[in-house]
Amino acid sequence: MSIELVGTRGEEDGFGEAEYAAINSMLNQINSCLDHLEEKNDHLHVCLQELLESNWQTCLEFQQQLGETPSDASP
Repeated sequence: MSIELVGTRGEEDGFGEAEYAAINSMLNQINSCLDHLEEKNDHLHVCLQELLESNWQTCLEFQQQLGETPSDASP
């Protein structure tokens, strides 16, 4: 069995300059969306870290009010 490649990249494979430009544009849009999602994820991570720390501090305060000491004082 033999496979022959006909033509060169570009015109014969059905993709011309306009098609590659369109694909490039779509990839740029996808990259932009992924960057935006990464920024949102980073912001969410910071917010969750702050919430966890706040909850830990509140827990410690409640335990102190009850006269108890936590078994592990590190978050």
